[in-house]
Amino acid sequence: MSATYTLGIDVGSTASKCIILKDGSEIIAKSLIDVGAGTSGPQRAIDAVLEAAQMTREQMAYILATGYGRNSLMELADKQMSELSCHAKGASFLFPEVHTVIDIGGQDVKVLHIENGTMTNFQMNDKCAAGTGRFLDVMARVLEVKVEDLGRLGAMSEKTVGISSTCTVFAESEVISQLAMGTDKCDIINGIHHSVAHRVTGLAHRIGVVPQVVMTGGVAQNAGVVNALCEELGTEIKTSPLTQYNGALGAALFAWQAANRAR
Repeated sequence: MSATYTLGIDVGSTASKCIILKDGSEIIAKSLIDVGAGTSGPQRAIDAVLEAAQMTREQMAYILATGYGRNSLMELADKQMSELSCHAKGASFLFPEVHTVIDIGGQDVKVLHIENGTMTNFQMNDKCAAGTGRFLDVMARVLEVKVEDLGRLGAMSEKTVGISSTCTVFAESEVISQLAMGTDKCDIINGIHHSVAHRVTGLAHRIGVVPQVVMTGGVAQNAGVVNALCEELGTEIKTSPLTQYNGALGAALFAWQAANRAR
């Protein structure tokens, strides 16, 4: 029996991610383009993942799109699906014992409760940039550091500087004031990480935090935020090297299920 290949694409607000699966279990190729909805990013991500797999669009049994910009792929994808369902699916594939998923993306924060691999409840903060990847981007710009260096620099802190504002604009003013007072950048960054963690913890407690807890999304690559969340929640948080691809993975898994039903 020939293999079945499916493609999942997650069109986020700041990045486009793709994964190709073989028979719903083996990752054949993946791609990530650092621009998302409303740009050439989604098409470039699809082109890149097909090239990496040395395959064509026609060899895909099913393509499923998810994420903030999924509806822009009506002509490219066979189906569109909520990123909530796809993140739950992807996290359950990577961590079969997961019960709580904390996903921090470019423009929103999602906390999912999962039972037997299926999402049963969720909370979402999509009205404000505080606690999101966008918040960290703004803070990195003010501090004149690269966003990917925040975790390393925050780990060098010797004390936490309180960043009390939950609003991005006011938090930016707080950081500028701390810099003007000569406060060490590493201590400010540590404070920013704890500010994000505090914001996300408030959201998580609305549905309850049940171990095993898994963190996904681009911000999960920042060890400072992950560690601050561990402290706030009082529990271990697991992450995967595929953290940014979690939504695309879930989409590819749902695509595999759809392809099997269509047989």
